[in-house]
Amino acid sequence: MRVKICCISSIEEAELAVAYGADALGLVSQMPSGMGVIPDARIRRIAETIPPGVSSFLLTSRRDSQSIVAQQREAGVDTIQLVDRITPAELRRLRSCLPGISLVQVVHVTSSDAIAAAASVAPFVDAILLDTGTPDGPVRELGGTGRVHDWDISARIVAEVACPVFLAGGLRSENVGQAIRRVRPFAVDVCSGLRTDNRLDERLLASFFEGVRETDAA
Repeated sequence: MRVKICCISSIEEAELAVAYGADALGLVSQMPSGMGVIPDARIRRIAETIPPGVSSFLLTSRRDSQSIVAQQREAGVDTIQLVDRITPAELRRLRSCLPGISLVQVVHVTSSDAIAAAASVAPFVDAILLDTGTPDGPVRELGGTGRVHDWDISARIVAEVACPVFLAGGLRSENVGQAIRRVRPFAVDVCSGLRTDNRLDERLLASFFEGVRETDAA
């Protein structure tokens, strides 16, 4: 089971996550709400230190391809995580302008409508990330909520789409094993479940990886 540690805020946090076995690190740019946001200049400094074999994800809420391309080139990451809805036309432009850069589209699991949403975007991206949020709410939450969504819907998406699926949303050491067994995702993604006073907590990090490894061994 692959693990993505999101909301990395410093080189030290990146090094800690990699030391415990993270397969990918998430770096959060400007968002309408939520935790983990850091300046673009710091994102680049952290991305430059991420070793080969560990994917660097830029989380962006931008929706136009021209702006996203510029942001990726400034950040120097190898993966773009699109946390807001992007049209197929813009996804095609991104693919054309960013050869070799992976595209991961977030689908917020608010109802069974997420199944159709995931199926419609899957042909245009390298992976889908299922998260909890309120993209249409008065306060737009596009991730980092710390809340669990309906894993039965997530499991149906994993079964029905052809591309890899990441599972996020309220994961922590106590429930990650159950989430993996229920959903069978390609990877799990965690942010708030590993942070204390807005810092990556090594004790929680170690416990989370233990929960993942126990599931792998079962």
